[in-house]
Amino acid sequence: MDNSKINKAADILYNSRINLKKIKLLPEECIPKSAKEAYEIQNEVAKRYIKKNKETLIIGKKIGCTNKAAQIQLNVKESFFGNIFSDNISKSNCIINSEKYFGPYVEPEFSFVMKNELDISKAPYSVNTVYESILAILPSIEIVDSRYDDWTNVGVNNLIADNAVHAHWVFGTEVKDLSNFNLNNHSVDLLINKKLIEKGNSNNVMENPINSLTWLINNLALMGKVLPKNHYISTGTCTKAIPISPGDDIIADFGKLGTVGFVYK
Repeated sequence: MDNSKINKAADILYNSRINLKKIKLLPEECIPKSAKEAYEIQNEVAKRYIKKNKETLIIGKKIGCTNKAAQIQLNVKESFFGNIFSDNISKSNCIINSEKYFGPYVEPEFSFVMKNELDISKAPYSVNTVYESILAILPSIEIVDSRYDDWTNVGVNNLIADNAVHAHWVFGTEVKDLSNFNLNNHSVDLLINKKLIEKGNSNNVMENPINSLTWLINNLALMGKVLPKNHYISTGTCTKAIPISPGDDIIADFGKLGTVGFVYK
């Protein structure tokens, strides 16, 4: 796909995002045929978003479909990633305005903060090396939403182009001592309006969320990109993605890691 088509696709997705107008699908000539083309469109959308919002920064990455249940929901067989922007994050116990979204879903996710920037020339990295590069762990909820009418059937490349269907990231309190947590088996409860909706586990995320982080770092390295120091990484949902409606009070309980939540108004 040439640059003119990549830019056309980026314009359409960007305008859909800021004007809150859904699209059925990108024009045929702009549909990414590979992950490489999809990430090129995603990068162009990010450039437009940052250009319009001068103080906006990319402060992290979200990883999608690290969970088999999520892959089934979206009819894909692989994981992917997108950008987290500084003006699309909120601290726990916030209010999220429903007027900014189409039909959002929530996903409770283990997130990490990077302590070190790993040298991509030395990739691929082992899980143990990545573990040592983590500064902190924190509970979080990702809100996912899409510009497509039916995002369960557009395929992985269209999802990647749409910033991996990322919408907002709500974060809890950082904990720096990871040794207190068994991420091979750490349960998570998702409650909506004080009712238990879904039980999840860290082992739904590539068997351990640190495996998900390792996957991201090594795949970024293949693209010639680093994961910067102090960036946040949301590693993928511990449950199925769950739809929410205005008025909902959402809480994800991560046990001794803490809780994170918001009201969707």
